[in-house]
Amino acid sequence: MRTFPKVPMKNSLPIILILVLVLLLATTAAFAAPSDQSEVRAAVQHIFDQLKSGEYEALYDALPASARTRISRERLVAGLQRTRNLYQLQRIEVGTVSVSGNLAVVDTTMFAHIAKPFDGDGKLVVQQYLIREDGKWKVATGDTETINHFLKSNPSFARRFPIKKPRAFVNQDGKWIEIPLGQRR
Repeated sequence: MRTFPKVPMKNSLPIILILVLVLLLATTAAFAAPSDQSEVRAAVQHIFDQLKSGEYEALYDALPASARTRISRERLVAGLQRTRNLYQLQRIEVGTVSVSGNLAVVDTTMFAHIAKPFDGDGKLVVQQYLIREDGKWKVATGDTETINHFLKSNPSFARRFPIKKPRAFVNQDGKWIEIPLGQRR
């Protein structure tokens, strides 16, 4: 059995402190990202669940402050209520989550049964942007002004995660067929 020479404790203290600091930094870095990602995932799922269950008033609080200054709670609720008979949300798949400081982008696919203009299943593939305000993740998707402001102030994040256009699909004969958004079929 090999034995190692004893090192006086006085000389090894700086080495031990450095190792502890390196270990602490590595552990902090490893756990920070998954925690942020988990929080973002949970926020996206919670917001989807509120939308699915018709909790439109509560959704207003999930908007960033800049968006709330441009639309009233009543106007948001009325707009969402008008779309209630057009589709029935079924589920969401939350894909890749990327976080940089107070900005996050999430790839999502939302599935719904669409009643109008046709009766069938559809899905929307959309990139969700979230902004952390007051320690909570707020959804900024659809709020181009807010998203552009944050992307301009975070150019490296903007280069890595440019805004992607949403894509819509309908299920016809077991195949997902892309349909153009903003136009009636």
